[in-house]
Amino acid sequence: MPRHDLVIIGAGPGGYIAAIRAAQLGLNVACIEKDPRLGGTCLRVGCIPSKALLESSDLYGEARKSFEKHGIVLESVKLNLAQMLKRKDTIVDGLTQGVAGLFKKHKITRYEGTGRLLRAGAVAVGSDKREVTLECQHVILASGSVSAPLAGVELDHERIGTSTEALAWPEVPKHLVVIGAGVIGLELGSVWARLGAKVSVLEYQERILPGMDSELAREAQRAFEKQGLVFHLGSRVSSARATKQSAVVAAEGREPIACDRVLLAVGRAPNTQGLGLEQAGVALDARGRVVVDEAFATNLPGVFAIGDLIRGPMLAHKAEEEGVACVERIVTGHGHVNYDAIPNVVYTAPEFASVGKTEEELAAAGVPYRKGSFPFLANARARALGHTDGRVKILAHRDTDRVLGVHILGPRAGDLIAECAAAIEFGASSEDLARTCHAHPTLAEAVKEAALAVDGRTLNL
Repeated sequence: MPRHDLVIIGAGPGGYIAAIRAAQLGLNVACIEKDPRLGGTCLRVGCIPSKALLESSDLYGEARKSFEKHGIVLESVKLNLAQMLKRKDTIVDGLTQGVAGLFKKHKITRYEGTGRLLRAGAVAVGSDKREVTLECQHVILASGSVSAPLAGVELDHERIGTSTEALAWPEVPKHLVVIGAGVIGLELGSVWARLGAKVSVLEYQERILPGMDSELAREAQRAFEKQGLVFHLGSRVSSARATKQSAVVAAEGREPIACDRVLLAVGRAPNTQGLGLEQAGVALDARGRVVVDEAFATNLPGVFAIGDLIRGPMLAHKAEEEGVACVERIVTGHGHVNYDAIPNVVYTAPEFASVGKTEEELAAAGVPYRKGSFPFLANARARALGHTDGRVKILAHRDTDRVLGVHILGPRAGDLIAECAAAIEFGASSEDLARTCHAHPTLAEAVKEAALAVDGRTLNL
């Protein structure tokens, strides 16, 4: 019977990063993954392929609508969707092979099959051929999440599907209906809108991007509407059904919408099916998440859980941080994740990034704060790029000036937010950001100016 110090179920960002860190710390590590390719949903059918298509579709849109402003005149612009999809797949293949190479480098044993927890210290690996039991001292559950279902929506994975199908449609839909105005729905909706689809977005709430800064979310919605996305907010979808040639989506109080593709994007749910958690006695909460303490330990001795399986935002980088912290706790007794410093990014155009608290959260908690904002319209680099939608907003404690939250809508917001996450991690004040020299001309100057605005002393507005 094979024996390891640590067995990890799942080779997504949380699982494979935890495996590498554990190997660095001297553990004999095994990782179980049912898919032939490593990297999990994020790498194979999530974060990475969607960003590849976002980049390609953005270039296509720019070529069609914006190049002429730069003095670049094209006789015609044609879409080769097959090549675009091939590029996406090539990127994914290269990165999954990279993870496999890292496993070899760190001497991590890989088991291909479905992992199932038998009890503390024992995990079964099942495949088409046989089932093997692994003995171990520690287990980390890192099986990620799956697309959340919605009552009345009948998935056929052809006309009506999830993000997995929407990453590989062989033709541009004439009319795409997106159910859900969250990150996944808006990113993939943007891809197909740029490529020529009519896109209608149905959202149950009265706003887009629930949980993110509401002021900037309203500004983002206006930008998306200019790009052709049509929003139906406050729409409770009651059904979606497909035929061979089309689909029909019904929402309460609205006329049914006929279309040729439907993307269900109402969130994700913990992927606990087949893990054997109930049989092994692992406690779950009311939302089906694995219950863990501050050390990521479950109620079963030696069994831990990270990432989308546990409480908190379902983000790949959150899972990575938890994977490292969990392993370091196991080996050294120390390991910590600062959940106030975990950024969130929506890779639309403009991008939307945030870290820390929103105004709504601060107001609800009774925390006194000041805010400063600076529009990209007044930023020289944004003007040169031709992307001036959005702004940077910084929230700082009224009395201590400590940065509590930063929200950015604008070009390359996903890169700009890193500086702000570091500021929160190190307990910086808005004055610290304002006093830091930023290169000119750069988009990052908007962060400096927003920090100056907290104290009412912007220099370029």
